Amino acid sequence: MIVVDVNTLAYLWIPGEMTGSAEKALERDPYWVSSILWRSEFRNILAGYLRRGDLEPQAALRCIAGAESQMSGREYFIPSALVMKKVTASSCSAYDCEYVSLAEDFNTTLVTSDKRILDDFPKLTTSLKAFAAGD
Repeated sequence: MIVVDVNTLAYLWIPGEMTGSAEKALERDPYWVSSILWRSEFRNILAGYLRRGDLEPQAALRCIAGAESQMSGREYFIPSALVMKKVTASSCSAYDCEYVSLAEDFNTTLVTSDKRILDDFPKLTTSLKAFAAGD
């Protein structure tokens, strides 16, 4: 089991240059969990793609439906006290600290491409590229 942030999920479901890494990560460990927050953040990412004309509405709906199906039963609420503890120990947003807190709570790794999260929490995180490569 690994914790993934919204970017890792987006790379898997929205075709792009990081999709291959996300697919390899899924092959390495198919049991992904995340903060319930991923849903709102994913919708916001899709909104950007739609507004730029990079995705058609039906494609965006397929992306979110696929991600929701994959993550069904694997989404968690994180206690505010855990999140705020990470906020005070880092320069990361509270959103990012939700994912970090979940990884710590489950005693597993957060797989992310967010440099700030990787820098601030090196013991709880690994980069998507490194995880996909088996490092």
